[in-house]
Amino acid sequence: MMLAGIRDILIITTPEDNESFKRLLGDGSQFGISLKYEVQARPEGLAQAFIIAEDFISDDAACLVLGDNIFYGQSFSPKLKEAVRKAENGEGATVFGYQVKDPERFGVVEFDSNQKAISIEEKPETPKSNYAVTGLYFYDNNVVNLAKEVKPSKRGELEITTLNEFYLSRNNLNVEMLGRGFAWLDTGTHESLLEAAQFVETIEKRQGFKIACLEEIGFNNGWLELDKLRTRAELMSKNSYGQYLRDIVKS
Repeated sequence: MMLAGIRDILIITTPEDNESFKRLLGDGSQFGISLKYEVQARPEGLAQAFIIAEDFISDDAACLVLGDNIFYGQSFSPKLKEAVRKAENGEGATVFGYQVKDPERFGVVEFDSNQKAISIEEKPETPKSNYAVTGLYFYDNNVVNLAKEVKPSKRGELEITTLNEFYLSRNNLNVEMLGRGFAWLDTGTHESLLEAAQFVETIEKRQGFKIACLEEIGFNNGWLELDKLRTRAELMSKNSYGQYLRDIVKS
């Protein structure tokens, strides 16, 4: 979200985890952003997030990213900012497609011969393509009202796929493909969490950059002053993360 230029972020958690996230991330000022918090009382579907966040969204466009999704790839920021532009201009929704070996685990998008999206299915037994819809979504301001129209699925949840189908039926769903140069990691299982940790470790060791260093992103965006970045670096000076921040300050 920060790479997309978004500074006002609402974190929605379970009731049990809410205080832990507040202790960890605070109000976001240490990153140059504003963080607020809400609770989803029961796991009743991703589309419910927009109903919970109705007051927070107000008259704005909205972006939803799932907490267990990791995205990594060159030139990702321009794709994100273009999705923001479309949402803010009332041009519907933007989702991101990614080729996977096991599409039956995800929402799957089907394309016609012109690579235009023609259907989306949630965890289909017989997928119509190998392209999964990732856990990153951008919507115009119609999203709250449309989310209220979503009916619970057989699982008893307000499915994000149904919300995307509403946009698709209105010819207002943009599907941006993430190619072979991108990595999308869904860390919803123990195995995939381990894979993600190994991937991040490999990239950071080889390149010397931290993936998703929030202070660095805030500083590069001009949201975090050098003095605040220096303070954050000194606060964590005894670990490698703090040393990384000190190198940014020196540069």
